[in-house]
Amino acid sequence: MRVFKFGGASVKDAEGIKNVYDVLQKVGYEDVLLVVSAMGKTTNALETVIKNYFDKSAELNSSVQEVKKYHNQILMDLFEEEKHEVFTAVNNQFSDLEYFLAHNKSPNYNFVYDQIVSYGELISTTILSHFMSFMGIKTQWLDVRNFIKTDATYRDAEVDWELTQKNIAKNVKRKILNITQGFLGSDENNFTTTLGREGSDYTAAIFAYCLNAESVTIWKDVPGVMNADPRYFENASLLNQISYREAIELAFYGATVIHPKTLQPLQKKEIPLFVKSFINPLLPGTRVAKGADLEPYLPCFIVKRNQLLISLSSIDFSFIMEEHISEIFALFHQFKIKVNLIQNSAISFSVCVEDKFENFKDLNAILSKKFKVDFDENVTLYTIRHFNDKAAQTVEKNKVVLLKQVSRETMQIITKES
Repeated sequence: MRVFKFGGASVKDAEGIKNVYDVLQKVGYEDVLLVVSAMGKTTNALETVIKNYFDKSAELNSSVQEVKKYHNQILMDLFEEEKHEVFTAVNNQFSDLEYFLAHNKSPNYNFVYDQIVSYGELISTTILSHFMSFMGIKTQWLDVRNFIKTDATYRDAEVDWELTQKNIAKNVKRKILNITQGFLGSDENNFTTTLGREGSDYTAAIFAYCLNAESVTIWKDVPGVMNADPRYFENASLLNQISYREAIELAFYGATVIHPKTLQPLQKKEIPLFVKSFINPLLPGTRVAKGADLEPYLPCFIVKRNQLLISLSSIDFSFIMEEHISEIFALFHQFKIKVNLIQNSAISFSVCVEDKFENFKDLNAILSKKFKVDFDENVTLYTIRHFNDKAAQTVEKNKVVLLKQVSRETMQIITKES
């Protein structure tokens, strides 16, 4: 079995849905499992619904209607008449969403987030599955929450691999086109969980691992894995093939083409990963596999914006020792702040972090009791794998460099615009 993942950009409108059908016609669809994300910017739109829900905003109903209107237009563009059963199926899902908004009693933001945001994937796969059937391809729609079981860490759930593998091996049919949702799972009480933002790639890897798949293909609007984001760098080049190790390094530092969690399960069973273009599906793209090295061996640029550079120093000029660093990292873990770079000296300790859950204000109140705290907001972290002088100059040009760190293979530079 082959596992294909289509992200939100590939199914953002009716033409995107039709293009998925065309891709399958060209590359084959028998014995294939599709993992599909929410359509376009639906996740962002549902996050607005969540915000309005907690703010008790008068805009709550209109924000739900915006999501409904967006999907209804896609339905109207795809199907010949409103009597098609897909209209009822999608309306039922919106009814379930509205019922939750009206009756939920939990004040837990992360729990509510997962229950609401999941409708993006549930609706997109419902539409795609019905369209494939409409076009004559027999499909099986799978509710991924019945397959991927997790703990109850909402918004960043950990997979129960033993139970998940049992569910997938037992219930996924072969020799048919299976369609399921990315990003989602469920806990032991069958409440919806999510695997972290952009977790659909990870979903594809989970199914591939449990099914001993032939390969995983992530379909993108780019030719494959590039050595830099074309939005930020001119003349970005395609990497024809890279090793699991190199891909994991790139993902760890923040490359957005492959989700960080995706590669480990594939590497364990040596399942190759392809990153290919849904615009030109017959092009070879990038192959990620065992022992495949970078070709050519190019500097690779990774950009992480909206970072926070924190510098801690001891108030009494004493050394910052292991026990202090251990305490600091325990606080980062407690406040769910992701550390992307570390640099320390005798009396100071600097970290570049990502404050995804906006907890730094509370953390700073605690740190300030023991340390002198300086910080710079909205800095940019550049990581250059296989750096050279020219690559470093490209990053530093017209910017203020706040911190630079160099190892054998990697250079990291924190900048502010000058």
